[in-house]
Amino acid sequence: MNPYLDLFLTFARVGVCTFGGGYAMLPILQREIVDARGWATEDELMDYYAIGQCTPGVIAVNTATFIGYKMHRVAGAICATTGVVFPSLIIITAIAAFIQQFSHMAAVQHAFAGIRVAVCALVLQSVWKMARKGVVDRLTFVILLVTFLAVAVVGLSPVLMIVLAAAVGILSGLFRGERT
Repeated sequence: MNPYLDLFLTFARVGVCTFGGGYAMLPILQREIVDARGWATEDELMDYYAIGQCTPGVIAVNTATFIGYKMHRVAGAICATTGVVFPSLIIITAIAAFIQQFSHMAAVQHAFAGIRVAVCALVLQSVWKMARKGVVDRLTFVILLVTFLAVAVVGLSPVLMIVLAAAVGILSGLFRGERT
């Protein structure tokens, strides 16, 4: 198969399953990109996700762009990015055409309530996998806890907390004498 078409179709499959946004797609990306195709390692996928959090744009699009670029440079990035947004574009266009006519129906409201709960489960699964991989010692546990409390309870900016966590990680490596 053409490698660019493969990128497009793989990310189109991921894009179809991204109800709930980028966090909900992490298990699907894990299966498609890491397990099935070996285009990235688990660590690389987590890094792409972390960078995608810090950069402007949608996490799903950023992650697709990073992986596409890794595989086939600019043309790969374009194919992967187009693939991940294409299903959403089609689905949203179809929904927009009919939502006003059906949104008041109880069955539609119940369907969306069910979808929201399923998305919460997918997000929790993603968080669990990332925490198991990312929390490797007491310091990383403290960073996780402080970041969660700062963002969820105090309301600090997630970007600020990511920058502070990176700084703590760098300083910790320097104090331990680790060099790359």
